[in-house]
Amino acid sequence: MSPKLQPSPFGEARTLVIKIGSAVLTGPDGDLDRALMKSICDSVAELLKAGRRVILVSSGAVAAGRAALGVRVRQLTISRKQALAAVGQSRLMAIYADLFKPHGIYVGQMLLTASDMEDRRRYLNARNTLDELLRAKCVPVINENDTVTVDELKFGDNDGLAARVAVKMQADALVLLSDVDGLYEENPKTNPKAKLVEVVERLTPATIEKYCPSGGAGSLVGSGGMLSKLRAARIATSAGVHVVIANGKRLGVLDEILRGEFRGTYFPATPKSRRSSRAQWILHGRVAGGRQLVVDDGAREALVRKNKSLLPAGIMEVVGSFREGDIVDIVDRAGALLGRGIVNYSSTELELIKGRKSSEIASVLGEKPYDEAIHRNNLVLVDEVQGAS
Repeated sequence: MSPKLQPSPFGEARTLVIKIGSAVLTGPDGDLDRALMKSICDSVAELLKAGRRVILVSSGAVAAGRAALGVRVRQLTISRKQALAAVGQSRLMAIYADLFKPHGIYVGQMLLTASDMEDRRRYLNARNTLDELLRAKCVPVINENDTVTVDELKFGDNDGLAARVAVKMQADALVLLSDVDGLYEENPKTNPKAKLVEVVERLTPATIEKYCPSGGAGSLVGSGGMLSKLRAARIATSAGVHVVIANGKRLGVLDEILRGEFRGTYFPATPKSRRSSRAQWILHGRVAGGRQLVVDDGAREALVRKNKSLLPAGIMEVVGSFREGDIVDIVDRAGALLGRGIVNYSSTELELIKGRKSSEIASVLGEKPYDEAIHRNNLVLVDEVQGAS
């Protein structure tokens, strides 16, 4: 078994988020594997009895719908996938309810979209609902709202969603259960002798590129892959959450993880910052459509070294379409992510005033509600969490 963690941060975690992928939940016949699901639910029930808080982020709705309707075609239209999810989601929740019932535990379904995490009011409502479910000793079962969102099919098979839930719920640990043992130095499907990476001390963009230069391909039942898991791990670890990737097909793997002796890949959390929940929301919110502000070297220095706001004068390029109040990425000339912030102006307005002094804004736009493109109070830097990458 490897690695060996004593004490185990997963065993000591008060709040755990456990993500279960479609490939884990699906048996050889293409239907949901009830025996495996029972093993996981039994382990979760023991955690609840020990006073822990557990949130499940479960894929499997589309796979359950495939099995119910006998659909085995690999390539499906988005609308057909969403229809399968509509059929499968109720089956998925019914099985979870049946498996937790002998333990006297109720489950609560929550279907979320990426926009739920981007809109602060909706995010706070979702967090409050999760808190109430956890206080009632229920198990929240979260899935992306497949039936109404196109983005779900590109979101990483719930990996990114699980990471964001872990961050926003201030979880101590995130368990990503996959159909592989963890991160390998090479693709184990093409090289059976590939070595498992047991611990990744610090997960940077360069590390992700090293192991997943092209992202790889998903399986028949899952839309995720190792790339999405590494990205999720980076989101979570940067916010102080311990992460593990392990093979959910192994019966009892969750118990092994809790004991600290398991086969998988461990990503230690970076030290938790004293960042407010609002700042965590800004930094870890999902930025849709590649919205970016590319800044020059002077602006980079002002942001990173001098703790200043971002002024229009420092903006070199405006990428994507967005409105006032949206979250955008801030990148330097080399494309490195510096941080994220809430913009005071739309992309159209910033396109007109980029590179200009704040004193010129009124003459260009006809008014000047703000001097800053992004005020420092609405800006969060990546380096403030985990140092330069």
